Amino acid sequence: MAAGPERDIDELPKNPANYTALTPLWFLERAATVHPDRLAVVHGPARYTWADTYRRCRRLASALAGRSIGPGSTVAVIAPNIPAIYEAHFGVPMARAVVNCVNIRLNAPAIAFLLDHSSSEVVMVDQEFFSLAEESLKIIAEKKKGAFRPPILIVIGDETCDPKSLQIAVRKGAIEYEKFLESGDPEFAWKPPKDEWQSIALGYTSGTTSSPKGVVLHHRGAYLMAFSNALIWGMNEGAIYLWTLPMFHCNGWCFTWSLAALCGTSICLRQVTAKAIYSAIANHGVTHFCAAPVVLNTIINASPSDAILPLPRVVNVMTAGAAPPPSVLAAMSSLGFRITHTYGLSETYGPSTVCAWKPEWDRLLPEERARLHARQGVRYIGMEGLDVVNLKTMAPVPADGTTLGEIVMRGNLVMKGYLKNPKANEEAFANGWYHSGDLGVKHPDGYIEVKDRAKDIIISGGENISSLEVESALYLHSAVLEASVVARPDERWGESPCAFVTLKEGVDQTNETALAEDIMKLCRAKMPAYWVPKSVVFGPLPKTSTGKVKKHELRAKAKEMGPVKKSRL
Repeated sequence: MAAGPERDIDELPKNPANYTALTPLWFLERAATVHPDRLAVVHGPARYTWADTYRRCRRLASALAGRSIGPGSTVAVIAPNIPAIYEAHFGVPMARAVVNCVNIRLNAPAIAFLLDHSSSEVVMVDQEFFSLAEESLKIIAEKKKGAFRPPILIVIGDETCDPKSLQIAVRKGAIEYEKFLESGDPEFAWKPPKDEWQSIALGYTSGTTSSPKGVVLHHRGAYLMAFSNALIWGMNEGAIYLWTLPMFHCNGWCFTWSLAALCGTSICLRQVTAKAIYSAIANHGVTHFCAAPVVLNTIINASPSDAILPLPRVVNVMTAGAAPPPSVLAAMSSLGFRITHTYGLSETYGPSTVCAWKPEWDRLLPEERARLHARQGVRYIGMEGLDVVNLKTMAPVPADGTTLGEIVMRGNLVMKGYLKNPKANEEAFANGWYHSGDLGVKHPDGYIEVKDRAKDIIISGGENISSLEVESALYLHSAVLEASVVARPDERWGESPCAFVTLKEGVDQTNETALAEDIMKLCRAKMPAYWVPKSVVFGPLPKTSTGKVKKHELRAKAKEMGPVKKSRL
């Protein structure tokens, strides 16, 4: 017999006065009401207040709706961090359509796949990437032949760029973004979604080894993540946020919407360099920015002419995207940055765990503080479930800091699912949890720590070796700029660690053998003998369009090197 509805003390129904779908779109309307004259978006010479931004977003929504773009439509945006991509996060869903921010570092075939798979009816493209969009659409047209319906093509001009590419795009028939906005109504009566489960955004995973998957996010999750971000980070009303993190990456970890809730100011950064970051901190009053560990590395290793130190104020930095080595966290802290370490995935709206800082850690030695801080931590406020479970039984692993399991999540900050991919959804949501594919441990204090991707763990003589922990040790060497560790076949142990290392500028590379031995010597002092890399390869690391190291390519390279002949253990 089916269970009836749960009993309550009353039979009061929902009605329009007491229930409405959650959506972050209302944050923009409120910001324009409360702080109409406060700067919302700054980009080079361009300055837009919250009143300006609200009008521009309503114009965008109106112009889209006037061209029959609405529920069920997808609008792709191919742009770096410029005002138009920020405006698309509101204007597109205000038209009841879905915003699909495309990674600008992808090549034409990859973008063609995304535009085709998402059935994008509109493509908004920055002038410098117009030829890339054009090439992508040509690939789709050739594949679909007569069935191809070209999307509405809008080119976004940028005063900081050479006008030639904009002129070429307009000559080829693209609509200029500002002209497109002019066709819209600044007082457009936009409507929120009827259902908060309605999709707000689509984003594609890196897809380093297979076709990327389209991650679908809903209005409810975007709303809750916007609040969670601000609460977790202790962001102040009116925060000044520097866009080092691409807005095309998990919708800028949903800070696009958080900043409207806080009536903050977005400082756009078209190109991320250490010099540009330090300059923005000095000249724009920046209080917060997000960055992957690779960007933190750039900041730490900035030349004296680029680094403006000491910092004029404490600058809050949220890092995620890959497990940051403790040495990188310690170095950033020593420069005066206050680091918040988070972890998450595209499938969880960006960061979904945080290494929540405890006051008693302030009394510890710097090395111990950095070690504790490098853990991925506890669940976000908006995430209802987080655990580390046995891969076979789904039973939670003991909180001993050593037993490996898979990190799983559940709750409102988990995606709706992958677009048009039922098989992947079945695997991702098996047993009522979202499976991250990351292996980790749970510490006695309940904090989790990522040890590796399931496919990256090295098994040597039956023992598991965490490539991330070996990498953390490598970063302690003064010559190492970047490091990645993978399994290499080993005649005696099955597999052994092989380190791929990028050296810092100015390091003497004439004797690589001696340098490799010195790196291994440091490792021997820091870790169990069987963890020490048996081989070290120098050179640049291959990376995906989102800056993640392509470990599958390094594994292939290590395999080509052949097995380690003599292991000294």
